[in-house]
Amino acid sequence: MKKQIEYKELNVDPDAPIRLNKFLANAGVCSRREADEFITAGVVSVNGTVVTELGTKVKRSDEVKFHEQPVSIERKVYVLLNKPKDYVTTSDDPQNRKTVMDLVKNVCRERIYPVGRLDRNTTGVLLFTNDGELASKLTHPKFLKKKIYHVTTDKNVTAADMRQIAEGITLEDGEIKADAIEYASPTDKKQIGIEIHSGKNRIVRRIFEALGYRVVKLDRVLFAGLTKKNVRRGDWRFLTEQEVNMLRMGAFE
Repeated sequence: MKKQIEYKELNVDPDAPIRLNKFLANAGVCSRREADEFITAGVVSVNGTVVTELGTKVKRSDEVKFHEQPVSIERKVYVLLNKPKDYVTTSDDPQNRKTVMDLVKNVCRERIYPVGRLDRNTTGVLLFTNDGELASKLTHPKFLKKKIYHVTTDKNVTAADMRQIAEGITLEDGEIKADAIEYASPTDKKQIGIEIHSGKNRIVRRIFEALGYRVVKLDRVLFAGLTKKNVRRGDWRFLTEQEVNMLRMGAFE
């Protein structure tokens, strides 16, 4: 309960009432505009009572019928985790290592899954949802979303190597370049901020390794517009309605 109380102002109550026309639209029955017409026509009932008033709100636990047929929707859940080290991004690990699912197992009744993956020792923003359509859009190469990482290397990164990363380097699976790169600290040139869209496996670590650096720490601070602000390492929160709308608009544009 601690996490839910601490981040209450950031959470969207998944069981909050929603407008009846939105309920019908989310269930795939019709559009919201068509739903309003069906409601006023008297073909929609809630808990056994015909509803004709526009703007009526229902809960997901209510019994909604359309032309006498039950209508139900799976509650969509969106959770942001600030992933700690030593957790693998998988639903089931044959080696019995700690997985990110251990950290969100009590979040909700629905089964949620991580969107994309972070390496075992990479920390930061990781999204979970049961919205398969949105998840596939967020990870599809055509819709690759902005990711920003805070990188800590084992030695100072030279200005020449910074330029090379920005201009592009060739790895075993092709050329890759950062969308943006800069020193994250005015005094410590081991601290680097890098923005990249690529979804290739271990891409940030491989970029620096190719130039002779070892990545000591790697933290994803932004994914598709989502940050881990106010979420402590290992904690989670529900996305706000505004954040969900932002993701959907970006994924389906």
